[in-house]
Amino acid sequence: MASSASNEAEEKLLPSASSSPVDDEDGLEEEEGVEEERAYDSDEKIVIAVSSDDDEEGDPRSGDVGAGGAPPFSWRKLWRFTGPGFLMSIAFLDPGNLEGDLQAGAIAGYSLLWLLLWATTMGLLIQLLSARLGVATGRHLAELCRDEYPRWARVALWVMAEMALIGADIQEVIGSAIAIKIISGGWIPLWAGVVITAFDCFIFLFLENYGVRKLEAFFGILIATMGISFAIMFGETQPSAKELLLGIIVPKLHTKTIRQAVGVVGCVIMPHNVFLHSALVQSRKINTGKKTRVREAISYFSIESTLALAVSFIINVFVTTVFAKGFYGSQEAGNIGLENAGQFLQKKYGARLFPILYIWGIGLLASGQSSTITGTYAGQFIMGGFLNLRLRKWVRAMITRSCAIVPTIIVALFFDTENAGMDALNESLNVLQSVQIPFVLIPLITLVSKEQVMGSFKIGPTAKVVSWVVVVFLIAINGYLLVTFFAAEVHGPLFGSTLCMALAVYVAFVIYLVVRETTFYNRLISAVSRSS
Repeated sequence: MASSASNEAEEKLLPSASSSPVDDEDGLEEEEGVEEERAYDSDEKIVIAVSSDDDEEGDPRSGDVGAGGAPPFSWRKLWRFTGPGFLMSIAFLDPGNLEGDLQAGAIAGYSLLWLLLWATTMGLLIQLLSARLGVATGRHLAELCRDEYPRWARVALWVMAEMALIGADIQEVIGSAIAIKIISGGWIPLWAGVVITAFDCFIFLFLENYGVRKLEAFFGILIATMGISFAIMFGETQPSAKELLLGIIVPKLHTKTIRQAVGVVGCVIMPHNVFLHSALVQSRKINTGKKTRVREAISYFSIESTLALAVSFIINVFVTTVFAKGFYGSQEAGNIGLENAGQFLQKKYGARLFPILYIWGIGLLASGQSSTITGTYAGQFIMGGFLNLRLRKWVRAMITRSCAIVPTIIVALFFDTENAGMDALNESLNVLQSVQIPFVLIPLITLVSKEQVMGSFKIGPTAKVVSWVVVVFLIAINGYLLVTFFAAEVHGPLFGSTLCMALAVYVAFVIYLVVRETTFYNRLISAVSRSS
């Protein structure tokens, strides 16, 4: 009787994510008459070849699995799992990150390379948790947030996610437009570059019709283009190998480079990218009803994500060291941004083997185009997941793209010739994204720690502590950015008091997200005790 009462109390109090309907083929149950939004339809998913030795059935949430061991490592399987991590890694190579790299190199030299390494490592941890959530549940973060939180909270989370996505998209579109302007020799103005970039969603839709692997191959080409372009720049400028290694190994931080250090860390976590990765892993057909299948998928996705971010780290190092070698300690160091970086490089190094101005432009274009398309991709999952919309993909892509293009064209017209104004805009957009960081990281850690959601694949106590330490650190870093920004920009008592009220609401929502689970479990224990 006590056990029955406990189960009844738990059933009443557990979040709806624990009983969410999912496709039967993926190891979950589907409610009759309920059709939910899915990241990928069954016929879109890539089949992962499995051996006949791993056919034991079971439910990973309950631990009811067969006795068979995990299948051996296979390079062929790793290749079939390869793709989502590299699409995710593009957010670590977007124009905002490249600008942070070049400014860190120009102002701080090689001294912040160690921070870039650790920031990438922290980013990897967050993305691995996102992938784990998507694989173990068969659903992505936006869908799970829809079931986990009450209506008012999930609407607030959706609005925050959309704002972060729009802010990132504006930076990425502007980055592409700057690259087009550089490559065209200034013939194509910034606003026209924005319009050209706006149509990249049609490339995305065209490729998506030919399958996930074609789309992933396209992004692979863009990443390779970035890697080759910045490697050529690295070879042309020949930074010091000794200082590079010392910069990676020996931690150094000066008071004059705090702002650049905050920028390096703050650019790592893109809120929309966390939503994106948990959805991308569902492009592989994995039976979540078999524990060995889930464990295998998590393992392969972890390897692939690590390789992808290792590549992104090397590319970021190329950019940082090129500008460290060329401009550290110079008068121009504090004035370099995305738009004039090519001219500074051309003036410094000229055209040796290759015209370095256009090499920079090509790498920047690949960065901007790839990140804007993945932003469109992420926007589909965010909108569909939070709102459970059954819209055609091209409709959602157009809605997502339109939200950013109109303000971006206005921005391009206004800031076309004002570099100082463009820098201020970028700083404001960075702040906009920093504001959203808690509203993606806290739900992620909450969900991936819950047995009701993850079953036996929830993270353990050590991983949970490490994850929370990383999350608190990232929130603190972005909080520092917010404080310094508003301290410089807030003028007048009316604006100051309004800002304080908004800040109070913001902090209250963050506290709610943190303490909500503790309150829930206290209620659950109390209910079970009373029933007993």
